[in-house]
Amino acid sequence: MNLEELFSQYKEDSIAGRYLTLDHIQPILDRLNTNNQVQIIGKSVLGEPIYSYEIGTGKTRIYLWSQMHGNESTTTKALFDFINVLNGKSEIAEKMLSTFTFLCIPILNPDGARLYTRENANKVDLNRDSQNLTQPESNVLRNVFEKLKPDYCFNLHDQRTIFGAGDTGKPATLSFLAPSYNEEREINENRLKAINLIAGINDELQKHIPGQIGRFDDSFNINCIGDTFQFLGVPTILFEAGHYAGDYEREITRKFLFFSLFTSFELLSANDLVDNRIQDYLNISQNKVVFYDFMYKNVKINYDGIEIITNFVAQYKEELIENKIHFNAYIVEVGELENYFGHFEYDAKEAEYSDDYGNLPKVNQKADFYLNKNVKFVNGLIKS
Repeated sequence: MNLEELFSQYKEDSIAGRYLTLDHIQPILDRLNTNNQVQIIGKSVLGEPIYSYEIGTGKTRIYLWSQMHGNESTTTKALFDFINVLNGKSEIAEKMLSTFTFLCIPILNPDGARLYTRENANKVDLNRDSQNLTQPESNVLRNVFEKLKPDYCFNLHDQRTIFGAGDTGKPATLSFLAPSYNEEREINENRLKAINLIAGINDELQKHIPGQIGRFDDSFNINCIGDTFQFLGVPTILFEAGHYAGDYEREITRKFLFFSLFTSFELLSANDLVDNRIQDYLNISQNKVVFYDFMYKNVKINYDGIEIITNFVAQYKEELIENKIHFNAYIVEVGELENYFGHFEYDAKEAEYSDDYGNLPKVNQKADFYLNKNVKFVNGLIKS
């Protein structure tokens, strides 16, 4: 199966970029709702509908949800790309539809999606509310879980650009986790199913983005939804869409997430999973905070009349302005910064720093500055 061709054929071109709300997906849901497959399963804090989409008649029940965190939209895009495959009337689609019943929640947190925030409208992180169930969105997710009684859960998220695949200097473009079900982080039959599936996904992804796959820390937190569902006996897989070089809109990452989803169900439908791949799973590089968006090396600064050669880094803040996400770069740290990397790196070769306020890069200041007063940087990048 040529995954590149499959993605090109079925990509949902009506949605793109980072800002994705119900307004953007409503036309897609209307198009898909040919026989009441789309249902309103609840309301958000602010009264926005929470939709589900169900397709397939197979006995293996798959539960997928995205945008539990409102500003994590990459997996929503890839989910619709995959849904298009299921509606494509191909041989592989027919096989999957007869093998699985898919129930998808494209945007669990529509208020957070509209505000472009991680939390819901009550400023609660839904992924820490799986036990107390204080929020309407948390209750929707749990109620569907109890009604569906899924055989697998797919917990779809985005992760920040700070994560690398171990210390390799490569970004963690996609990361995965088979969550723990107890404090001891033991591996039972259900967790092993998630582990084996991740190992199979990793085999495919290494062909496309070698060395850019991460594995999340598996410390147990029963308040997290993945840990809760694993504790309740359902194999659960955390998907985290991360950074690919230059892809701040996450359109390339979207493609690899689509590859991951398709590969998951191809493996499950073919029953093509090895019995025990714990070691292969553990060999996936641990997710590690090692990246900044910008790193400037060997910069000369004048500190109280003393010249110092140092490094500094900047990070994008994603700011919603007039319904558009703006990536604004701010200085976040100055120092040696050993063992860290930048997605954009610049060796100043001892050129002197200056900006409109002085001769020192200051934390929380916009990354607009000069080197040797003749190389101008605006919003972190060299202005040509």
